Amino acid sequence: MTPEKTTLVDIARRAGVSLATASRALNDSYGVAAATRQRVLAVAEELNFVVSPTAAQLASGRTGRVALVVPHISRWFFAAMVEGLESVLSQAGFDVLLYHVDGADDRRDFFHRLPARRKVDAVVVIAFPIGATERERLELMGVTVVAAGGQSASYPFVCIDDRVAARQAVDHLIFLGHRRIAMIAAQDPDEPNWPATPGRSQGYYDALTGAGLPTDDGLVQTIPWGGDAGAEAMAKLLSLREPPTAVYAHSDEVALGAVRTLRRAGLRVPEDISVIGIDDHPLAELTDLTTVHQPVQQQALASGHMLLGILRGDDVERSITMPTHLVVRASTAPPRG
Repeated sequence: MTPEKTTLVDIARRAGVSLATASRALNDSYGVAAATRQRVLAVAEELNFVVSPTAAQLASGRTGRVALVVPHISRWFFAAMVEGLESVLSQAGFDVLLYHVDGADDRRDFFHRLPARRKVDAVVVIAFPIGATERERLELMGVTVVAAGGQSASYPFVCIDDRVAARQAVDHLIFLGHRRIAMIAAQDPDEPNWPATPGRSQGYYDALTGAGLPTDDGLVQTIPWGGDAGAEAMAKLLSLREPPTAVYAHSDEVALGAVRTLRRAGLRVPEDISVIGIDDHPLAELTDLTTVHQPVQQQALASGHMLLGILRGDDVERSITMPTHLVVRASTAPPRG
């Protein structure tokens, strides 16, 4: 004879609570005392009771799913963001759906089909700007949207101040005595119509202006993001009649590409030319690259907790700008002479 299936009524009766209280306790809802919740959970475990996801979703109006939309999954920054967000959201009981939108066409197709996809409780946009058409598609879903690792439209966000980070990098070079400082500005190769990270460029000009130094368009190279492109940009800077004494790169990967070119040219870093990047990529420490550290993992965790707070209806801070700081290593030094 097949044993009868344990029901929520059985759990409530055995725990000595109402059906509504048992349901709230099992679904981790508000309004249940800690001792009562523990008693209900203990009874559920004793009777091997499993909450029906479908029933819980119907009762709460929630799907229990969050969509993470990411333009790149192989790059360190984006992978670290996804890892941090997934850890927070899964621990809170959410299923995480990862959507990789690689390039303009893929993004356009994704956002066009987004409202018809499996329903989610929220969308987290990871470090890319949202255009007007994309914003309209998100609004059709009527769900919470959070921007992680950048500001997007008027959504709640967690990010760093790229302009401040750039200023920290270039001010360091100026403090060391450099006066002829180049910039290798990087833009996403999949989005050629996007400008190179504007804050990281503006901080460069702010620092030069603040030190009373002239700007020189010949010292600025704008490239597709990546180490190989950084190496090519450095070769162009070396071909100048008067090469720079220091180079500021938009990212550590680009900076390391520049270092490769310098070493192949027989130049010493930092004795002949100083190089600095931004991000504090794991390779930066291994290669002793001076950089500006941004807290990637902390941004991911803060974004996840912000989203959970919004979904719960808590009064949470909806704009968080995390601090960056200079990390001095062995790739920068005063100029020769």
